[in-house]
Amino acid sequence: MAAVEITIADHIAHVRLNRPDKHNAIDGEMMSDLIDGAAQLAANPSVRAVVLSGNGPSFCSGLDMANFAEMASGDLSAETESVQAAYADLSPGGANRAQQVGWAWHELQVPVIAALQGHVLGGGLNLALGADVRIVAPDAKVGFVEVTWGLIPDMSATQSLRRLVGADRAKHLMWAFQRLTGTEALEWGLATEVSGDPLGRATELAVHLAQLNPAAVRAVKAVVDDAVGLDSAAGLALEAQRSSALLGSPDQVEAVMARLEGRSPDFQG
Repeated sequence: MAAVEITIADHIAHVRLNRPDKHNAIDGEMMSDLIDGAAQLAANPSVRAVVLSGNGPSFCSGLDMANFAEMASGDLSAETESVQAAYADLSPGGANRAQQVGWAWHELQVPVIAALQGHVLGGGLNLALGADVRIVAPDAKVGFVEVTWGLIPDMSATQSLRRLVGADRAKHLMWAFQRLTGTEALEWGLATEVSGDPLGRATELAVHLAQLNPAAVRAVKAVVDDAVGLDSAAGLALEAQRSSALLGSPDQVEAVMARLEGRSPDFQG
């Protein structure tokens, strides 16, 4: 049984964490499956949207407890050969192998929508924050646990958080070991929307996105993400650059013609 299941239909990739009896805790196999799966989707031009979810009662409860047992033994440290190799295995955006669990989804050019229920803790929250949109159940349990284990969130959450919440909230969330409900996660800026059916709502949104000009959808993600940290002049120039690249392109013309003619578009991108 694969730790992560991936299916693609109608331009939508469903990526499902598949250790339901462990609340989808992340072990070595799941980590590899997530990273490799993101790379495979990045190379697949037919994919226009991704739905990230977890089979069973929880999205992801964090790292598998076996990882912490290894830490307690003293056999795992920054000098361990496997850790050194993970630090050196960098993505195009500079994320090491552990960070790619979350950041690989941020680096995908297409939108990623996470459907969150049950436990969304530690590494699971790092993973969820790599998505562009997070649909969360109202009674989900959302929070960071790393500081209680003597660590920091180190699977890309520090970089995701700075794009979503202020510095004070980011530090508080990582320090407090506060398990937020899904509704509270929305108030804190960790979630995009609350739904009684997160997977259904995420799929609905993915279907909508898959019916739009794929180049325009990718451009929205790129221009918003790339503008972080830029001054307004540079951000406006980036917006103009992305817009001009779309204007008059075959799929942009097709989007206009389909709207005017009252039919479904036939995009080639």
